[in-house]
Amino acid sequence: MIKNLVKHGNSWAIVIDRPILDLLKIAPDSPVELTTDGTSIRITPVAADDPKSKVRAARAKVNATHSQAFKKLAE
Repeated sequence: MIKNLVKHGNSWAIVIDRPILDLLKIAPDSPVELTTDGTSIRITPVAADDPKSKVRAARAKVNATHSQAFKKLAE
């Protein structure tokens, strides 16, 4: 499958089609891990029993809730 990057605010994103998300059992709020070997990107769902998953979920929630404050602090 070939995908194009799409503009998302000041960043670029790849849209993952619903059948792929369903196949991998990834919901929009599921944490995923991004890894790279320098030439490719791998997106892996984080297992629920992963000890770091609670921290990742909490970080995502804080970032979503306070994103405007973080943007102002970064200016």
